[in-house]
Amino acid sequence: MDNLRILVIGGGIGGLTAAIALSAKGHRVTVIERDPDWSVYGVGIIQQGNVIRAMAELGVIDDYLAAGVGFDTVAVHAPDGTMVANVPSPRLVARYPANLGIGRRTLHKILGDHAVAAGAAIRLGITAETIEDDGNEVAVTFSDGSSARYDIVIGADGLYSQTRGMVLPEAPTPEYTGQAVWRYNLPRPAGMDALHVYNGRIGAGLVPISEALMYIYVTTPEPKDQRYPQEELAAAMRAKLEGHAPAIRALADHIVDNDAVVYRPLETQLVRGPWHKGRIVLLGDAVHATTPHLGQGAGMAIEDSLVLSDEIARHATPDAAFTAYRDRRFDRCRYIVERSLAICHGQLGKGPPVNNALATAEMFERTAQPI
Repeated sequence: MDNLRILVIGGGIGGLTAAIALSAKGHRVTVIERDPDWSVYGVGIIQQGNVIRAMAELGVIDDYLAAGVGFDTVAVHAPDGTMVANVPSPRLVARYPANLGIGRRTLHKILGDHAVAAGAAIRLGITAETIEDDGNEVAVTFSDGSSARYDIVIGADGLYSQTRGMVLPEAPTPEYTGQAVWRYNLPRPAGMDALHVYNGRIGAGLVPISEALMYIYVTTPEPKDQRYPQEELAAAMRAKLEGHAPAIRALADHIVDNDAVVYRPLETQLVRGPWHKGRIVLLGDAVHATTPHLGQGAGMAIEDSLVLSDEIARHATPDAAFTAYRDRRFDRCRYIVERSLAICHGQLGKGPPVNNALATAEMFERTAQPI
C-alpha cells in the first residue's frame, strides 16, 4: 500500500516515530494529541542499543545522540551498594554507543521536529470522538467539530487508550502491579558514565542524561491507588531512600522540589489477541504496556512503528499488513512485559527474586536480534 491518508492518535514517542517512518514512505500523516500544550514530564529516559539502531533507521540519529549521553555498560549493585556485576551492552551500530540516556522533553522535541520536517501535520488539543470504519476508509469526527476520512487509523494513545476501548472493547484493562516508580533529576557527578542499578525491595538506578544532569529512579511497594499530596512529594521520596545504599542515601538530601518529583503507579497489560480491527491498528502501550525494569517500554513502541510502516509497504491490504505486524512483534513485546513484571514481583516478594545482571544480559541478547 502506498500514498495512504493516515491518522495517528497520540503525539507521544510511539505516535511521533510512526509519523516519521510513515511520512518517509510517502504517506500523508496527521497526528492528533489531546494535550494542547504537548507537554512531557521533565525527567530522563534510558534508550538501549535496539533503540539507537531504530533511530538510525528513522534518520534522526545525529540530533538524538547529540542531545544525550552515550554509555556502554550497566553496573549492578547489591542492596548495600557493593557492585556485583558490570554488564557490557552490545553496540548494534558500530560507530554509536550501546545505550543512551536522554531527557524526555529533549527526546520529544527531536521527534516532534523531525515529524513536522517529514511532512506530518500535528493537531493539538483535540481527540477522536467517533471512528467509523466502513471497510473502504475510516471516517473520524474530532472534538473540535471537524471531521475527515482516512485509509487507516493508528492508535498510539497509551496505556489508557481511548482507541483501544473503541475498537477492542474486550481487550484486558491495565493491572496494577503493587509497585510505583519515583523519578527526579540531579546534578551528574564527574565520571558518571554508566547506568547504575541498585537491587533490593526498594530498587533504584542512576542514569546520565546530559553533560550536567542525571536522573534517579526509585521503585517502591505501594498500596493500590496510593497517591501523595503534591506539596509532600519530595519529602515522601526522600523517606523512601532511608536505609538504602550509602550512595543512594547521600542523594536524598538533594530531592527538594515537589514539582520536580515524578511519581507514577506501575501498571501493565498485554493484548494477546489481535492488535487491529479492520483499518484501525494499535501500537505501543495501547497493546503491551510494561513496567520500566528492563528500560524497554519506549523502545518497544519505537520498534512497533518501524515494523508497522514496513508491513504497510509490503502488503496490499490493511488486514494483511496489520496481521503481519502483530506476528512480528508479539513474542518480543510479550518477553519484555513478562520479564519486567517478573523483576517487579521479585522485588515485592510476589515471586522468586530475579538476578538483575543476568536479566539485563539476556534482554540485551534478545533485543539485539533484528526486529
